[in-house]
Amino acid sequence: MLPAFDNHDSRIRYWELALIGSLDEIGDDTLPAGYHYETYAPGDREAWLAIEQSAKEFDSREEGLRAWEAYYGGQEDRLPGRMWFAVDEKGEKAATATAWHDIRGRDLGGDGMLHWVAVSRAHQGRGLSKPLINHVLRVMREEGARRARIPTQTTTWLAVKVYLDLGFRPIEQNAVRSGTGWRIIRRLTDHPALAAFPPAEDAQVLGEKEGEHSEQE
Repeated sequence: MLPAFDNHDSRIRYWELALIGSLDEIGDDTLPAGYHYETYAPGDREAWLAIEQSAKEFDSREEGLRAWEAYYGGQEDRLPGRMWFAVDEKGEKAATATAWHDIRGRDLGGDGMLHWVAVSRAHQGRGLSKPLINHVLRVMREEGARRARIPTQTTTWLAVKVYLDLGFRPIEQNAVRSGTGWRIIRRLTDHPALAAFPPAEDAQVLGEKEGEHSEQE
């Protein structure tokens, strides 16, 4: 019998997952009462790091800084209008997501990339993630993208459920190469969009890191 998992849980066997979806129809981006949107401004790196670490994306500030440099280093002037925050009535940045690009340079089709979606622990369960994602997807569409890709992983299984709820589906190549990963998500969420994947067995859900496939697969 499986334990109750956190929304970001390293006990789940790790597989990289990749989804894709059309930007033709985007849902409501209205935030819950008491929250508003703010885009990136100089100095917001620390707020981004705090949110991501609170959401367990990073084990340490140093790990977060390495990720920041890999994704945004030297390009901070492009973040206004692309990196967004949900901010509470006290001015605390509570959640973040970014409309970005494939940093590996392998996507030549002009698809948008949704990166680093996270809600700080104190603000989770308040309905921030879906409107924030929709807001950032709308930014991508306004910049000319027709589709969006989302790199993610089995350890953030609840986030994957949100993406499936919003109409995103496994990229075909990734569904093959990370098939066990998608079986894990089926087991944990029983999402109807994954009906073609048999639910994973307990031993497939629990364990050490296994699948390390490109986010573009």
